[in-house]
Amino acid sequence: MAMASIERVILGSIAFAIFWVLAVFPAVPFMPIGRTAGSLLGANLMVIFRVLTPDEAYAAIDLPILGLLFGTMVVSIYLERADMFKYLGKLLAWKSMGTKDLLCRICLISAISSAFFTNDTSCVVLTEFVLKIARQQNLPPHPFLLALASSANIGSSATPIGNPQNLVIAVLSKITFGSFLFGIFPAMLVGVFVNALLLLGMYWKVLSVQKDVENVEIELVSDEEVVSHRFSPATMSYVVNSLNSPEQFSVDPVNTNGQINHADTFKNHGNFSENEIKKDPNREFYSSRNSNASTEAPVDGCEDHNFTSYEEKQNFADKWKRLLWKICVYLVTIGMLISLLMGLNMSWTAITAALALVVLDFKDARECLEKVSYSLLIFFCGMFITVDGFNRTGIPSAFWDFMEPYAKIDHAGGIAVLAVVILVLSNLASNVPTVLLLGVRVGASAAAISAGSEKKAWLILAWVSTVAGNLSLLGSAANLIVCEQARRAQPLGYNLSFWTHLKFGVPSTLIVTAIGLTLIRG
Repeated sequence: MAMASIERVILGSIAFAIFWVLAVFPAVPFMPIGRTAGSLLGANLMVIFRVLTPDEAYAAIDLPILGLLFGTMVVSIYLERADMFKYLGKLLAWKSMGTKDLLCRICLISAISSAFFTNDTSCVVLTEFVLKIARQQNLPPHPFLLALASSANIGSSATPIGNPQNLVIAVLSKITFGSFLFGIFPAMLVGVFVNALLLLGMYWKVLSVQKDVENVEIELVSDEEVVSHRFSPATMSYVVNSLNSPEQFSVDPVNTNGQINHADTFKNHGNFSENEIKKDPNREFYSSRNSNASTEAPVDGCEDHNFTSYEEKQNFADKWKRLLWKICVYLVTIGMLISLLMGLNMSWTAITAALALVVLDFKDARECLEKVSYSLLIFFCGMFITVDGFNRTGIPSAFWDFMEPYAKIDHAGGIAVLAVVILVLSNLASNVPTVLLLGVRVGASAAAISAGSEKKAWLILAWVSTVAGNLSLLGSAANLIVCEQARRAQPLGYNLSFWTHLKFGVPSTLIVTAIGLTLIRG
């Protein structure tokens, strides 16, 4: 693509720069409007500056990617209601054989859950549990938090639904779910193993501290508190009016690619309010009748026996209904994964699975649909427009034209140069914009070499852009989620610093990326 006019290049670059600053640093003092609003501002400026026409801006929005993202979020919400993530958390503590075993379990479970339920969701639901486990073992939490975040990033690289940039790559490249999985899975598996070894090597002394060693800086957590931990990967705060008072939900932060909030729900067991009793006199009669029933002596114990029997039958029926519903949720999810492996349209498969769960739930879906991170979907819309406008300036094409001769994937040196370019851009411009900027060009360049090289180029882009998120705390959405979740957790709050993450992130990223590149299957 030829360079655009000087005016369009300057104005398009300004719009993209504003988007980039607000996407990477959403709380900058001069404009603390957040990532989602920042992406919309960048898109709007592209139209105002006439880099794009309104019709071109609307055409830049990729609906299949939004559909796939929406569908997977809804499925994740229903899986949480079916206690999937609660079981994953308990698996971490089941028959643990020490702190090193626990760290390896965190790496493995985080990677597998991220591959199929996105890295952001896994980090949201497991961070506080990992904190509690660390406090229970009387150990500093940072090795476990690093294990969670870094393994979530590596694990999410294996599937198109593991993270947002993989969604983009799968749709643009038209690589099937199965081809994507089998192409990157060996690299992912070895990457998780190597990452765990690096963690063990770096924090061996810390993990070797005995549990009974007194550490005044660490507040211990009981076994009961760990087992009773409640998970919830809710992505949007909402208000539910209970019979007594409104419930409050704690809102947790967003990520580099959009906002994912976390809400803990609690059941409200209370009496009916006076206003409600006034509106329905029969309710007062029924309530007083029940209260009197407990004080009146039953005749030969018959009434009490009948009431208890009826209550037991109801509880038994409710338990079976709940179990049957859980089984249906898991079957629908497995069916979705099988359909994806068969090569069916990923976007419509995810939407169909989401709607099947809505129907099977057989009640108003508003509460679940309100947990969807619509701010993330809006962020993507603005980002699609902004990146398309920046592409039309000709700057990305000029940059790639300069690098392409050195980044051919038909030899090891070219793969190394391509990986460095992706690694640097993913940490400067974030991984999803990097994929949108380079994806088509990298694929076309590889296709010119041979037919089989194009697929390998796309998979290299997916692998490097994902693992690049481990380089620094700002490199990945999952890193930011773990950091903020850990900091806000009460009373277990822990601040994972930028330098603590960087000290481990740099060697881990470089080593894991290099090893994985040798295992990518084209």
